[in-house]
Amino acid sequence: MAGSEDKLAEVVDSLSGRFAATPGPLLPLLHALQGELGFIPAEAVPRIARSLNLSRAEVHGVISYYHYFRTQRPGRHIVRICRAEACQAMNGEATEAHAKRSIGADYHGTSADGAFTLEAVYCLGNCAAGPSVMIDDTLYGRVTPERLDELLKQWEARP
Repeated sequence: MAGSEDKLAEVVDSLSGRFAATPGPLLPLLHALQGELGFIPAEAVPRIARSLNLSRAEVHGVISYYHYFRTQRPGRHIVRICRAEACQAMNGEATEAHAKRSIGADYHGTSADGAFTLEAVYCLGNCAAGPSVMIDDTLYGRVTPERLDELLKQWEARP
């Protein structure tokens, strides 16, 4: 356990040093930390707060306010379902409900096998081809429940 705490401290200290001179360093630091670890561990909050001379409440408040930040390790793949009006108008609610059933988790949850974490987004910029879904960094349009099943099956086999 101490090894993982040392690694976390090393990563946070490195990122803190990198962003210390940046105006408003908290958001860039949190994005970089999540980019490196896949999530922002609760254990990182006090160290981030100390390094930026902020309170733990300030750091926690930013993490909990923005839906983009995760505090739990995600699945191997992130499934983002667009919930914006254009996608909803194209029967996106059916795709959304089906995704929750197929993955076996609500938003911010991870499937039991650790393959998928489900996230909501509020526009993927693919409005003409809604409903839209992004898996990791790949965007898909016109995703019906049936097409979602095909996509999940393809992605489940990937590491």
